[in-house]
Amino acid sequence: MAITVEHDKRRQKILEKALIVFMDDGFEAATFQKIADRCGITRTILYLYFKNKREIFTYSIKQLLSSAEEKIKMICDDKKLNSIEKISDILLSILKLLEQNRQLLSVILDYLLLISKSDTNPDERVRRRTVRLRHILSSIVIDGIKSGELKKIKIKTMHDSLYSFIESAIFQLVVLKRKNINELKEAMLFTVKQFAA
Repeated sequence: MAITVEHDKRRQKILEKALIVFMDDGFEAATFQKIADRCGITRTILYLYFKNKREIFTYSIKQLLSSAEEKIKMICDDKKLNSIEKISDILLSILKLLEQNRQLLSVILDYLLLISKSDTNPDERVRRRTVRLRHILSSIVIDGIKSGELKKIKIKTMHDSLYSFIESAIFQLVVLKRKNINELKEAMLFTVKQFAA
């Protein structure tokens, strides 16, 4: 009797277990064989699902971020919150995700440093991965300006300010290994309040 394989479930399990390999070994040291071994499958079967290690890494990150995106969308859709509260809640949610995934952030930073040595543009890759968040924040800012809750400010200026905060938080959590994020929270809330009308 043939064994039925649920390919979507197997793919999800591969991504979950591959993420552990990346966090344990780093991007460069992680291999297809290590990922296959962790998943209890052969490399041949792994190739049926993914063409290379980079693809697995990218999909693993996307899977991790999908729940964060759902949370952000819920905040955005909450009619009880004003623009400042929405932006603050979104940034607090991102900060919490960053804090919970310090080790993964370290792997991502190593990966970005690795690809920056090649002729690809890491800034462009990061921008492509954050386009949905940029769109959500743009919508909140536009609505906030229209309602008079936010100062009339260029959306790009606000994006740059908010993303600078996120980048600073990543640096402080991963490179400086800050344990307490309360100061980051205070700085973020202060920054967001500067945009209030």
